[in-house]
Amino acid sequence: MYRYDEFDAAVVRERIAEFSDQVARRVSGALSEDEFKPLRLMNGVYLQLHAYMLRVAIPYGTLNSGQMRRLAHIARRYDRGYGHFTTRTNIQFNWPALSDMPAILTELAEVEMHAIQTSGNCVRNVTTDVFAGCADDEVEDPRPWCELIRQWSTLHPEFSFLPRKFKIAVIASQADRAAMRTHDVGLQLIRDADGETAFRVFVGGGQGRLPHLAQEIAPAVKGRDLPAYLTAILRAWNLLGRRDNIHKARIKILVAAMGLEAFRAEVDRHFATLRLEDLRVPEAEIARIAAYFAPPPFADLAPVSAAFEAAKLADARFARFARRNIRRHRVPGYASVVVSLKPPGGVPGDITAAQMEVVADLAERFSFDEIRAAYEQNLVLPHVRLEDTPEVWRVLGEAGLATPNADLVTDIIACPGLDYCSLANARSIPVAQALSAALADPDLQETLGPVRVNISGCINACGHHHVGHIGILGVDRKGEEYYQITLGGSPDETAALGEIVGRSLAAEEVAPAIRRALDRYLELRQEGETFLAAVRRLGVGPFREAIYGALDAVA
Repeated sequence: MYRYDEFDAAVVRERIAEFSDQVARRVSGALSEDEFKPLRLMNGVYLQLHAYMLRVAIPYGTLNSGQMRRLAHIARRYDRGYGHFTTRTNIQFNWPALSDMPAILTELAEVEMHAIQTSGNCVRNVTTDVFAGCADDEVEDPRPWCELIRQWSTLHPEFSFLPRKFKIAVIASQADRAAMRTHDVGLQLIRDADGETAFRVFVGGGQGRLPHLAQEIAPAVKGRDLPAYLTAILRAWNLLGRRDNIHKARIKILVAAMGLEAFRAEVDRHFATLRLEDLRVPEAEIARIAAYFAPPPFADLAPVSAAFEAAKLADARFARFARRNIRRHRVPGYASVVVSLKPPGGVPGDITAAQMEVVADLAERFSFDEIRAAYEQNLVLPHVRLEDTPEVWRVLGEAGLATPNADLVTDIIACPGLDYCSLANARSIPVAQALSAALADPDLQETLGPVRVNISGCINACGHHHVGHIGILGVDRKGEEYYQITLGGSPDETAALGEIVGRSLAAEEVAPAIRRALDRYLELRQEGETFLAAVRRLGVGPFREAIYGALDAVA
């Protein structure tokens, strides 16, 4: 893991001192809420429906047990005993008092954590593949490059007040496990014609009220030129992007309006005029950062573990968990373990302080003191010996963290919705809970296979409903909460936006309607065909009929 140097420590320390004074002035009334808003957003503090919320950065999703224990402590002391993991691999605390924010940030800084650039019109937390450094299909570990981007973008004077927020994702394999094309900029690490590290660059992705998938703007930017090329992209957008309309300020709107070729020409013009030698990363600096991410001291193990195989035979529950939540590792004898934050009827992404401490203990004992936060709002123990997985499963089970549903229909992604968010039109959490309960049968889930359900409480799409195999969007109909359903979306290497199926449904109609659509899939699927493949083959028509037929008959 990366460790703070004196520059990181100084930046965080000075930012806390500055924000402490701003908080004191807000509490005293010297600053109005309107005056305070841009200041708090620069420090990860939102004003939600009922209280302030603090969003803490987990850069590229990597943290250690000490940091997780500190998050547990903050949840207990300053919040209501839990936190909420997001699709940006951040964690949110929903109930801290504003007066406690400086103390919380100080305690975070003690374990090399912060909330800088988790909100506001700036470059947000950079995300990557949750299995980075573990996956056997990656070109190289992308996290050193994520760290380079973090250092380049943090408090960047030119890009601290952008037209809107800006999100970057980095992957290093053909499989996209970070929803790269839903980002303002997506980077795919490759080897170029010279055998050097380079990046395919995608630009103009984003969700919200006008969703777009990012398009390839450059086939191979050399790694040492990455900051210069990103600067060119951001400069072009910063100069040309709209600031008169918040709904049309994202880079996706500019790229769509100009056309990709015209935008590429603008980027190339800036790239050609930049002082490349000043922005080109020295090889020594790349090596310095990469050294922090050196592989842990793996043991020389056999690729097959007798203890692991015996445990699967001895307990069908563990065998199911192994099928769903234990993933192949690039090092023989090891595995990555998905820690599900989606129990039956639970709130997706929520985790209690006690559960955080369990995960921290397991990471310390079994995973080289490393934890990952996933895009799917789960956690991962990245480096576990296969022979230790039965014990890890047992401890997770005692803590309510062993639901065997990774990538299945109850592994639901959902935003906080109207229970917390002042922007939401409808609640996401009760719909997710009802759907999870209705589909809780583990045999049914395995029969259905991989089905991604995403729920957003409003068109801002924090639940990424546009790219769910099944997307659910909360809408307001004359003051009542209704839900629009989309089918056929995908965030991965086959990225697509879902198609609206029909009229919106009342909350109590959603779970039964989704179940009917899934039953129709079971009726119509071909041998080995996934739900997404069936929707793409058949179109939404048969599923629309299943969703609305019974309702229309009653009406």
